[in-house]
Amino acid sequence: MHNLHITAQQIRIFEAVARNLSYTKAAEELSLTQPAVSIQVKRLEENNDVKFIEVVGKKLFLTRPGEHMFKTCKKILAELNDLNISIKSEQARIDGELRIAVVTPAKYFMPYILKAFLNRYPDVKPMITVINRRRILDEIKHNQYDLSIMGRVPEDLNMQAFPFFQNELVVVAPPKHSLSKEKKIPITALSNERFLMREKGSGIRDSVQERFVENGINLEPYMELGSTESIKQAVMAGLGISVLPKQAIRLENRYRHIDVLDVEGFPITRDWYVAKVAGKSLVPAAQAFLEFLNSVDINKLLVMSDTR
Repeated sequence: MHNLHITAQQIRIFEAVARNLSYTKAAEELSLTQPAVSIQVKRLEENNDVKFIEVVGKKLFLTRPGEHMFKTCKKILAELNDLNISIKSEQARIDGELRIAVVTPAKYFMPYILKAFLNRYPDVKPMITVINRRRILDEIKHNQYDLSIMGRVPEDLNMQAFPFFQNELVVVAPPKHSLSKEKKIPITALSNERFLMREKGSGIRDSVQERFVENGINLEPYMELGSTESIKQAVMAGLGISVLPKQAIRLENRYRHIDVLDVEGFPITRDWYVAKVAGKSLVPAAQAFLEFLNSVDINKLLVMSDTR
């Protein structure tokens, strides 16, 4: 029996026939026809030039090579079953690295979401990269991350995106600004202010400029800054006004280091998305995080974490 020619299907069929000593019972067990089972056993014998089964008085008996083959097939199927269980167990275990790219404004709420997720799955090791939108789009193309958190999903990239949280963009000013106590400030009044903006390509900047264009305003930024944090600090220093995520200025607004202006057309509400490259297979930790975001009340979670 050198160079044995046998397929996995033939192993399953022969084991069933040998165990039942019946083509008919084996066929029923495997949901096959009796002729199909007989043909496979016959082909197995012909390909290896050996007789595994003999019929004596209409009864099936295993030859000595057949008995040896039966024992070997049982061992092979048992090992395949163990392998299947092991693979499913690995898939069911939620641990290992979770690589997530987060655009900079999301860093003000993502740590609290991650904390709640890790309370549920403590064996996951998050690898979080906080970068601007332009860089995140470049690195997505090179399959650097399992998931990405962003405010706007690029149309030119083939991605699947799921909204999980609504973000509020508010107009902010230094404390005691001339507009701080005003109500229903016309959006046109902002064109007279020194306006601080994120760099071109920023999702926040795109949303703000769209709102101004809708109202016939061509706003030229007084200063461009590369992060939400730098704009927040510039506003507190009195360099101008801006639009920032409400979550990013929670503490500053509470302690009156920054004022939120009551401007018509604001806040701008937009969705935060968790996105992945279409067709990408997610590791168990990433799949669990995706399902977590889609199953929990993020607003309630953030309130409980005192981030609102």
